Amino acid sequence: MTGPHPPRRARIAFSDSAAEQLEKITGEAEIHALDRTLVVISVDPEIGRPVAAHTTGPQLRRYTDELEAVRVLYFVTALRTVVVVAYIEV
Repeated sequence: MTGPHPPRRARIAFSDSAAEQLEKITGEAEIHALDRTLVVISVDPEIGRPVAAHTTGPQLRRYTDELEAVRVLYFVTALRTVVVVAYIEV
């Protein structure tokens, strides 16, 4: 008999501009910090604060990890299965 499954994590996708930013990150410490931040967001997509309220389209959110010095702007798809990263700052 198996135990209960942990909550399913959302898949992370990157906008074109975020993918370009990701390619420019070369330091191992920065990559590790970003990875940890993305795991936090994938486990709990609602953790970020809303950036601006609007009625059309998905809600843009901002998550800042002060310890890792990482800021990510993202939105979550309607079914909460995909997090689309729009901006990365490490």
